[in-house]
Amino acid sequence: MPGIDECLLEAMALPGARGAALVDWSSGLALGTAGESPVGDHETTAAETAELARAAAEYESFAPADTGRADDGPPVEDLIVTTRNGYHVLRFVETSFDSSVFLHLWLDRADGNLALARHRLRALAEGLVLR
Repeated sequence: MPGIDECLLEAMALPGARGAALVDWSSGLALGTAGESPVGDHETTAAETAELARAAAEYESFAPADTGRADDGPPVEDLIVTTRNGYHVLRFVETSFDSSVFLHLWLDRADGNLALARHRLRALAEGLVLR
């Protein structure tokens, strides 16, 4: 099972990957980064994407309190933001502790494969070992 650095390196191996990070959305801090940042600073990107993740995870419109489902999985699995030149995929990571982390992958729109990225990020999130 990969740790943070290995997980981010695997994410960066995806076609069109420009940057990747593991972010704590409760604090807005990057726990690990690889590649580039859309604004040139990984900490700024982490803080900005954390606001988006927090809204999706906490607002009832996106994450209803009673889903009627028996499983304990997160109500929101991932978010995709499409820009003129890229995709930002935020994949929530389940942990054994109070989970508030997500993987952020920034893909080039011309070279990236959004379906493959979502599939691989799910697998990476499931296998991630936070040390």
